[in-house]
Amino acid sequence: MADFAPTHPGEILAEEFLEPLGITPYRLAKEIDVPQTRLSEIISGRRGITADTGLRLSRALGLSDMFWINLQARYDADMVRIDKNDELEHIHPLAACAG
Repeated sequence: MADFAPTHPGEILAEEFLEPLGITPYRLAKEIDVPQTRLSEIISGRRGITADTGLRLSRALGLSDMFWINLQARYDADMVRIDKNDELEHIHPLAACAG
């Protein structure tokens, strides 16, 4: 199985929603009442999607409330797996150690 770099939720927002729908980041920021800089930082991958912003995005784009929150959590977990892989390899389930 090939290893792929995790996709930041901001990239998904831009490529799968804004571009196909013809919505600018400025318009979306105004619609969901967040600063345009926040949305720009999310789209560029410099900022994560908070629960507040995720709920706002979901409502505006007609998605489930947990859509963006789950994407961000998955991305964060994938990044930790990559960054801390060596450390995580040394952790074993406690139940396997008992006996």
